[in-house]
Amino acid sequence: RRTLNVSTSCSKILMSFLISVRQKNEPPLDKGLIPWLGHALEFGKDAAKFLARMKEKHGDIFTVRVAGHYVTVLLDPNSFDAIINDTVFLDFTRARNQLVKRIFSLQLPSIKPTAERKWMERHFHGLHLSKLNSSMNIHLQNLLLSDQTGFGPSEWRQDGLFSLCYSLLFRAGYLTLFERKDNTATVYKEFRKFDNLLTKLHNSKQKSNDLTFRSEPASWQHSYHHFLQEEGVDAEMQKRASLLQLWTTQCNAGPAAFWLLGFLLTHPEAMEAVKSEIRCLTLQDTSLQHPPINPLEAHSTPVFDSVLSETLRLTAAVMINREVVQDKILRMANGKEYHLRQGDRVCLFPFLSPQMDPEIHQDPQIFKYDRFLNEDITVKDKFYKKEKRLKYYNLPWGAGKNICVGKEFAVTAIKQFVFLLLTHLDMEMCDPEAKLPPVNPSRYGFGMLQPDGDLQVRYRLKMPQHRMLLI
Repeated sequence: RRTLNVSTSCSKILMSFLISVRQKNEPPLDKGLIPWLGHALEFGKDAAKFLARMKEKHGDIFTVRVAGHYVTVLLDPNSFDAIINDTVFLDFTRARNQLVKRIFSLQLPSIKPTAERKWMERHFHGLHLSKLNSSMNIHLQNLLLSDQTGFGPSEWRQDGLFSLCYSLLFRAGYLTLFERKDNTATVYKEFRKFDNLLTKLHNSKQKSNDLTFRSEPASWQHSYHHFLQEEGVDAEMQKRASLLQLWTTQCNAGPAAFWLLGFLLTHPEAMEAVKSEIRCLTLQDTSLQHPPINPLEAHSTPVFDSVLSETLRLTAAVMINREVVQDKILRMANGKEYHLRQGDRVCLFPFLSPQMDPEIHQDPQIFKYDRFLNEDITVKDKFYKKEKRLKYYNLPWGAGKNICVGKEFAVTAIKQFVFLLLTHLDMEMCDPEAKLPPVNPSRYGFGMLQPDGDLQVRYRLKMPQHRMLLI
């Protein structure tokens, strides 16, 4: 890639016609057939399918051209640390800021990423996290029961499982973080419009301001606004930052709960194993304790945790992106070295490897509720590739210093939600032979995958005396 003394507007087009001068120790380059665009169309349509094809063609490391950018994709989990832990030659913030600007029209130049992350960590850990979890649990229970108002215990209701999960978890999350008394159903409807446009970036920008937010004093969101004000962020950018935080905190839990419950409903042995574990938990607790103990907090749930881990392995598809700010020699776990060029990007796609790697997870396309369980019903955390134990065998939340700050909040919310549905509702598929819908391939890289369709279920409230017995 040579530098030309031409105008900026023409340089990008002309550069696509130049022959890249590759060094011997650079990853294999696949530019695609379309000048400048390269593989952008195929990448955007179905990133997993495209990258799997590139892996079969080139191996665990290769460079592709995507809309004028050169992206080196690394798919060897034993070599991930060389990317994740490098803060000198690689930069996390530039690519993220560009994406945030494009989708949310948001720019926060006065805020250092480390300062914002420290604030987030403080408010999603420790006592703050405990309060958020308690509030979330209360809102979930209230919404679940209020949604059943007017329906008798023997009266069945029908809905799409995805719609049910996403709506309930979003509304509870909104009430927890914003503590607003708005019509949460209306807010959810507008949020879903925006969420559905997310992958169509050119449309998302014009829609990103449709949602407006005000928060109550002492709420999580009010505290975040105060942080932004102290950092010199104006009112308009605060509003856009609110939308970003709402999407970031609420876009994954609903879809994750859908897949988890969907797998349980379509795998009776898994459903029985989870119900049996929950049944044992509830029998251990006494109703005389005040306040009552949440069984999920008081006891370990290895079976439940394994089901969640397996669900996330199959349906969490984050991309870990870095920009090369200085030429870097990447040393792979197998001893090979590759030169990464300044200005290029590096991408890890854990969904393809390690999560769907048959060398790591046998029959990776199949849901196995006990994949993350040892024979003695303890958590399994030893996985291998080429006889070497893996540090990274499942990465639904990212890794390293930039791992998702709200991970614990999200996990607790998902588990609380599924626990409440299993103990308060009788639920079954409308069609006992139904299968889970396929994933929407355009969502790869945005966190939790969403279904292309829904799973129709029917449900009713359990009789109070039956709730803890899971009858």
